[in-house]
Amino acid sequence: MWLLSQVHCPSSYLSFPLTFSLPQEGQQYLKKLETEILQLERETADIVHPFYLDKKCQILQDMNRHLEAVLKEKKKLRKRLMKPICQENLPVKAEYHKYVVELLTEAVSFVEKLESHLQSAKSIPQIPTLMKNDVALTKTEVLVTDLEELTEQILEWRELQKGVYSDGICNTAELDFGLSLT
Repeated sequence: MWLLSQVHCPSSYLSFPLTFSLPQEGQQYLKKLETEILQLERETADIVHPFYLDKKCQILQDMNRHLEAVLKEKKKLRKRLMKPICQENLPVKAEYHKYVVELLTEAVSFVEKLESHLQSAKSIPQIPTLMKNDVALTKTEVLVTDLEELTEQILEWRELQKGVYSDGICNTAELDFGLSLT
């Protein structure tokens, strides 16, 4: 009877001893495990191979250097991005100057038309905004009616309190001094 364990098998997959009744079965199983290990190593060789890891490391280092350079040049880059490109001199061959002038006049007319179209589009009432305004107006009207009802209740309560207060003063004067205010 054969006893296989991690000592006999190079694989770390076996965490328990195996027993076989025949030595051939054990050897076959061992060969099968070794082929599985070789298959797994072949499949993962490109991932863990030092050559490929070195390439990946170099790429990451290059990216890191580039990002560090960008951070160092941040102020210059920000100024450059804020400055419009049209302020720079763009070289144009003399034979194309006529076309550039025509293009610029068309661009100016396009921008003017675009501005007028945008103004007209902005003047069109937007349905969702109007609906929100209608809802807000309805809520405001409900609040106004509630406020009017509350105001009426406060005025009624004030009148009632005036009556109770004046009746209380008369009764107190009669009790204390025996005087009648009426």
